[in-house]
This record gives sequence, structure tokens and C-alpha cells, in this order.
Amino acid sequence: MGESGPPPNAAEIMESVNDALQGLELEPHETADILGFANQELPYLHTPDDSYFILGSYRDPYIRRLRVVQNELDKRLGTYPFLMGDLPELDIDRLPVFRIRFMLLAAHADTIVAVYEQDAGGEVTELGKISMTPFFDKSYVLPRDYAWMTEQNLDTEADVMAAAANIYFNDDLDEEMTDEELDSLIAAANKNDITLTKPAVIDRLEERGDSEHAPVAYSWVHLNEFRLFELHEQCFAWSNPDDLRDAVGNIP
Repeated sequence: MGESGPPPNAAEIMESVNDALQGLELEPHETADILGFANQELPYLHTPDDSYFILGSYRDPYIRRLRVVQNELDKRLGTYPFLMGDLPELDIDRLPVFRIRFMLLAAHADTIVAVYEQDAGGEVTELGKISMTPFFDKSYVLPRDYAWMTEQNLDTEADVMAAAANIYFNDDLDEEMTDEELDSLIAAANKNDITLTKPAVIDRLEERGDSEHAPVAYSWVHLNEFRLFELHEQCFAWSNPDDLRDAVGNIP
């Protein structure tokens, strides 16, 4: 779709690159390669179609969930959902090309959608980027088994199980602290008329722990970032692929 020659918004593109590289001076051939990438890929993001930049882990089985999100968005009329991994690479050995590609695509996409199922991997740094200006307002996060642990957020049994998973599988808690946190959670759930017992919750968590869909235990840093998006109605949690499809439906 791109044409030969520098794109008409070359100055704007290089401003994003400058931000990505903290003002690093580029060699002429590096600038040419970057503008060539921009010329080839960015025009797809400036059509009447709504473009969705999908973030998350490319490792199996996590990549399957990214494809679920991509397929759901693709069902909408006039959309262009894409993963950075499906686009051409930038072959510039000297430079951190991931930063360049990410900043260009994030700056020009209409919407950013990030899927989370773990608290490790490259998606950690992506979360830090999209939670800040200028990307926050157009970003949505879809974390599996996320729940902010307050009584007000424990509306359903699924909320309780998600919160329990964050406690039970948290390596930062010893056995005594885990028991105390689970007791407190069950008490709050019962107060909200959700009838669950600690043994029943543990049994269900142990069953899930042996499957591909084992519960996720996020770090406190992740939980705080997700909470910020949640407060802005830009966070939609899920527990299984059907839930994920429903969560995608909440994204404008």
C-alpha cells in the first residue's frame, strides 16, 4: 500500500522515532529504513477503517487468545486488527527496533488492545507504555483472572475465584499469609451473599492449576495498572475463551 519516496508525514514519524530512541542521532541509512517501514505499514492505519493494535504474548498457548481477539474484531465492518508480529521486521542491527516499531504503530493505531495472562514477558513493558500519555486514552486491557480485591468488586462467584487465584498462586505470600488472605476474601464474599467456603475454593483452584487455563497470579504492580484502566472503564477481565470474546465486545 505504501509508495516510494518519503511519506508526507515524515517529520511526525521521525518525532515518534526520536521519542522512542531518546534523541539518539541516526545514520542516513537508518532513517531511510525506518521511513521505508512507515511508508509500507502506516497507510493501513490511516484509512476509514478502525485500526486495532493487539498486544500480548506470542508464545503458545497465549498467541491463540490474541488470535481470538483479532478474529472477533475482524468480524466488525470496517476494521483492521493486527499484531506487530505479523508485520515486516526492521533490519537495523544497531538500534532497538522493537521500540521503534512499537512507538510508530501505537502512535498511529486508532485503538490499542492488550491481552494479559502472566506477569512476565515482553508484555510487561508494553503495559508500562500504554498506561501513560499519549497512549492511555485509546488503550484497553483484557487481563485473565483479574479482580481488584475489595468488597465492592466482589459481585459474582467469578470475581471471588479470580481474587482467590491471585492470592493462592502468589509466590510472595507464605502459607500463613495465604490462609489469612483467603479467610478475609471468603468473609467478604459471604457478606455479599456469595456462598463459598475456603476448602471448596481451594479444590477448584487446584483443579484449574493442572490445566492450560491455570489461574494467573499478578504482581502488585500489574494489579495497580489494571486498576487504573478499570477505573476508567478500559479494563475487561475474562477467565476462558468465551469470556474473552464477550470482553472484546466491550471495546469500542
